[in-house]
Amino acid sequence: MNWTSILAGEARLSTLLRSDELARRYNLSEIVVRNALRRYANRGLVEHVANKVYINRLNQYFSPRELVNVLRPDSYVSLESALVEPGIITQSPSRLTCVTIGYPKTFRTPSATIVYRKITKNLFWGFEERSTRFGKYRIAEPEKALLDWVYLNRQEGLPTPLDEVNLRFVDLKKLRQYSERFPATVREAVKQLIVDHSSAA
Repeated sequence: MNWTSILAGEARLSTLLRSDELARRYNLSEIVVRNALRRYANRGLVEHVANKVYINRLNQYFSPRELVNVLRPDSYVSLESALVEPGIITQSPSRLTCVTIGYPKTFRTPSATIVYRKITKNLFWGFEERSTRFGKYRIAEPEKALLDWVYLNRQEGLPTPLDEVNLRFVDLKKLRQYSERFPATVREAVKQLIVDHSSAA
């Protein structure tokens, strides 16, 4: 089989490859497909991301966000990655940060680093679906991303630099409403953040 032609054809449809789907589509065993993809990974034409999931480097429009709900269906972009987009924080993370109700994990390839942090089921809400050129992903609303950030950092004993937060791009009414569904420590932190913001205004 001409795998270069196959990869080029697949690149017109998606930036991602799945070994199981390729096996079905071309009536091959998955072992044959995996071996072929391994050879092309050595040549730099594909990148192995996770079990059965690869990036097709022949498609130049790859976005790490296309992997978010492929690697963890029950997840969404949040925390720093969702906060920097509307300008709530200015320090852009070098990795794509997400929350999931599945297992937490970090996936690294030359093209992307995606970090999943675990959140409880009752806090799995407050996101919307967006599209990339070839796929879809979920991303938190700004207010929910801020609350997730405060909550998970407190849960894990990490610092949360709230003095760097710009609330001009946050719906304060929605922030207060959403915070009612979080533990008291998060509500207090948000309340103080809003007070400090009002004092500085």
